[in-house]
Amino acid sequence: MPTEIPLFSGLTARAITTDEGVQIHTLSSAPSAERPPLLLLHGHPQTHALWHKVAPRLAEHFTLVLADLRGYGDSSKPVGEADHANYSKRVMARDMLRVMHAFGHTKFSVLAHDRGARVAHRLAADHGDAVERLVLLDIAPTLAMYEQTSEAFARAYWHWFFLIQPAPLPERLLEADPAAYLRDVMGSRSAGLAPFDPRAMAAYTHALKSPGTAHGLCEDYRAAASIDLEHDRADRDAGRRLAMPLMVLWGIDGVVHRCFKPLAEWRRVAADVCGETLPCGHYVAEEVPEALLAKALPFLTGTHGATA
Repeated sequence: MPTEIPLFSGLTARAITTDEGVQIHTLSSAPSAERPPLLLLHGHPQTHALWHKVAPRLAEHFTLVLADLRGYGDSSKPVGEADHANYSKRVMARDMLRVMHAFGHTKFSVLAHDRGARVAHRLAADHGDAVERLVLLDIAPTLAMYEQTSEAFARAYWHWFFLIQPAPLPERLLEADPAAYLRDVMGSRSAGLAPFDPRAMAAYTHALKSPGTAHGLCEDYRAAASIDLEHDRADRDAGRRLAMPLMVLWGIDGVVHRCFKPLAEWRRVAADVCGETLPCGHYVAEEVPEALLAKALPFLTGTHGATA
């Protein structure tokens, strides 16, 4: 039987332990003074594996750190607290700040998708001096999405409302057939399952079957529907806005485009925003990796808008 080709090459695995004792699984490229640091954060129900199509090109320009969020992949999956605070995006963002500091990076840029983009939003809000540039994929701000929830959105993003139900109901149902949940959530989007490399799907399925993952995923969403909204409202009430350059990209065939106005919503919470649709659905990095790189690379390298 032939040896399976790995999704990544030239990256080193390392577990970083946070101050709370949570271990965050990472893959990183060799540090280089010529390549500034870039943190990559995945979404639901995936892992760092989603970046496999764009990581080689990004590594030509950046020192990469790919991380699994707490509750996901090979990172720790702590039991949720009564108020879900230990899965708040504030705490998950602090995980990532600790990760980057462990690699010696005090300033860095972030490219993030879906749930990881919500962590990145909070990271930029709470630690703006650390984040130089920010690219967020296929989300509008969490507060805007909950406050503007319509029937169309609720039907399309049913998992937002399923996963926040009290434990252990959603955990028990998810654990009954993790592979089916993965196929149903990812395959029901506009592109179906065609964009996903079988090796990546195997990685996502393996992670979803790991003990504690179902609970971690649910706690991520429970926090988003409770304590995260409190933090976002506090920022809005205080008039706090992101100051670093922000690019938002989203799929023209996706639910976010259909139900919200992403660019307008991000301009409510950030001072320096650009963005546009890409010819895809939700899973930008796997559906249209070249189109993503064509937009994100110039922005992240600071050549966005430069003339020849």
